[in-house]
Amino acid sequence: MAASADAMDAAEKARGKYAALSFATIAVVVGLPLWWKTTETNRASLPYSEIANLDTLLFQLTVPISVVFAKGTLLGDQERKLPFKEDQEAETPLNPKTSVTAHYQISYRRATPQEEQVLSQVSGQGTGEVALPAQEAPAGSLTIYVIPSSSRLLPQETTMYVGKRRSAVIRAPQGAADVLAAMGAQIQQVTRVMSFSAESITGALSDRMPILQPGTEWKRPFKSSLAVRRYVEPLLGKLRVVAEISVDSQILYYAALGVVPRFDAPSSSFILSAHSLPHVINPVEARLGSSAASLYPVLNFLLYIPERSHSPLYIQDKDGAAVPTNAFHSPRWGGIMVYSIEPEAANETSFPRRVDVDMGRVMEVFLAQLRLLFGILPVPLPEGALLESFGNEGLSAWELDRLLWTRTVENVATVATTLTSLAQLLEKISNIVIQDDVASQVFRAVESAQKALQDLGMGHLESAFQASKEAIMSSERAFFDPSLLHLLYFPDDQKFAIYIPLALPMAVPILLSLAKIVREARQKKKAEKEATKTD
Repeated sequence: MAASADAMDAAEKARGKYAALSFATIAVVVGLPLWWKTTETNRASLPYSEIANLDTLLFQLTVPISVVFAKGTLLGDQERKLPFKEDQEAETPLNPKTSVTAHYQISYRRATPQEEQVLSQVSGQGTGEVALPAQEAPAGSLTIYVIPSSSRLLPQETTMYVGKRRSAVIRAPQGAADVLAAMGAQIQQVTRVMSFSAESITGALSDRMPILQPGTEWKRPFKSSLAVRRYVEPLLGKLRVVAEISVDSQILYYAALGVVPRFDAPSSSFILSAHSLPHVINPVEARLGSSAASLYPVLNFLLYIPERSHSPLYIQDKDGAAVPTNAFHSPRWGGIMVYSIEPEAANETSFPRRVDVDMGRVMEVFLAQLRLLFGILPVPLPEGALLESFGNEGLSAWELDRLLWTRTVENVATVATTLTSLAQLLEKISNIVIQDDVASQVFRAVESAQKALQDLGMGHLESAFQASKEAIMSSERAFFDPSLLHLLYFPDDQKFAIYIPLALPMAVPILLSLAKIVREARQKKKAEKEATKTD
């Protein structure tokens, strides 16, 4: 009986050992890999090294310039040098990680017979209009025509004529022995006017927030399709290269400005002072409902016709002088123009009064405000320079190029900042999931930014801007992807706090059993050694 009991006890202990080893084996071989696989973070690979390279921006902006000499401008020895090319560079370091190098590729040549025929004409008497050779220059390039000092193409007192089609005419300096050397200063003046400047590029890099993102609405509170087609559409047609713009209109009746104008007895008029203008926007904007009606940025241009009891109404600046346009604008919001009614019309007693709005004067103010909101600032002209009228277009080709230069540089800088911040966030929080679509957007943004930099260096402005626009849209989609929200993920210490109460009740018996098996194995081995020594 005793032997039978010892055998059963040994069998029971062996069965316990095998059970503990089985549980431990299943936990290690099956449980741990399954837990690791089901709790691992899916992180697609990102181009961290290329993003780090974008943090150091070395812009090279290449401007192709063609200098065309009319017949009789150069002497024989100098004319025989044509055609030839030269490169000029000017570097502007902004900070240790950012610099801008302006690279001018200047080619000198003679005028073609067709160009010579146009350049030999006489300017319009009294009109100031100058006929320029028809040419289709690519975006970002310039064509400068040099005419003899005795030419009658320009008015006698005019030394420079800036056209609206990426071309200009300059008069050769009178009595200069080396015309080629003397033209350098005038060519630099033309490029400062018609191409980018160091100030504009520096301003674009100092403020990396675009004024207008793709998809912008222009809202005006009056309905005049004829005025839109005549004044607005030509300008918006050119600006659609920069942003997708749609136009909407509405009429608000019984609209109040939110401030009470001050009556000025000497002029028998009402005054809106400069310090009260900020209080005008909020009450009007509440009735527009533009922010609720559109998901895109909205520019509001309001024409306000004051009520009879506050007519005529004029705006004064900080110095107390009347504003000539009787209008003001607010950055990133729009502009407001007060259309005052003449006193004799305001004192009419018959109702309703008919008010005829001069849409030409109104649109002239609104288009000027729209140019300012897009960052198209007036360029000071050198002494003796004449500017060609833009007509109904409202924007010259070289002004659009200046806008594309600054926006391209600004977009690339914004992409570099966005991707660098995203990379730092993902490296800092290691358990954030990086989905494949987010990674593809990051790769696309990096490739587009690199292409924009390459196209800028090659002088391909339009393709560079399109690449920069694609880069900034891809980087914004990746950065604001909902899956990257920090609140969706737990820190590691919280994960341990969740998993330990689940795993510990199972792990403790298994570990104790393994410890007991190891202890018994040691005791058995020790007993066998002692028995061997006794024998």
